[in-house]
Amino acid sequence: MDDGTTGVYYLTRQPELLNEFDKEAQHWKMFIVAQFDEEFANAVLTKARKEFEALIPQIPYIGGDKNHLTEALIESIRYLAFFRAMKLDGKTAAETGKILYDATVAQINEPHPPIPPDQRLTPEQLIERRKQRAAWSQEKRYPEDYLYEYVPGDGQEFDYGYDFFACAAQKFYHTQGADEFMPFYCFLDYPKSQRDGLGLSRTITLAEGHPKCNHRFKQGRKVDLRWPPPFLTEMTGASK
Repeated sequence: MDDGTTGVYYLTRQPELLNEFDKEAQHWKMFIVAQFDEEFANAVLTKARKEFEALIPQIPYIGGDKNHLTEALIESIRYLAFFRAMKLDGKTAAETGKILYDATVAQINEPHPPIPPDQRLTPEQLIERRKQRAAWSQEKRYPEDYLYEYVPGDGQEFDYGYDFFACAAQKFYHTQGADEFMPFYCFLDYPKSQRDGLGLSRTITLAEGHPKCNHRFKQGRKVDLRWPPPFLTEMTGASK
């Protein structure tokens, strides 16, 4: 079902969304325990699940099943729910971000399910699909959607890229008073990229106050994985 009424699309998927949350929360748990203890982990994940359930009807509709970034938006709200629960217990955005970062890094070497033969695309088909998706975003059908352009590769430094001028997750985080956590959520793109072999590089982001996010991908390129994020060290240095 793909009901465009605000909240209805997500409410019809609520059991599925909660099940996805529970699976991811179990993966987070060992990293929460490592930072704190099991009692805290159980308590904070219970709170996070309640936060996520409360957020489901508030998630903005951006095209539902027609928009492949709907799942990215839902993922961002799982992380937001965890951040809110952590914050209720006096934990910081950086502490939350570190747990999620470690949990994502741990997935890098996990095997990926093979793509079914009938879903495999040629390089030319992949390029065309990327262009079409970017063009669809530029129609601005949904005010809370992502807005981005496809950037052809330069043949050397990157295979292809995207310039994002608007981010559905950033908009929602802002309405929820969670701007402080947005850069940490964005930083998870690096271990995700390494996990998927996409070789992300990026020099600016919307979350850090720039006019766009400049994602550039090169298959097989090693991603610089380290903590703390550059923006956090810059903030720390500025506060001294």
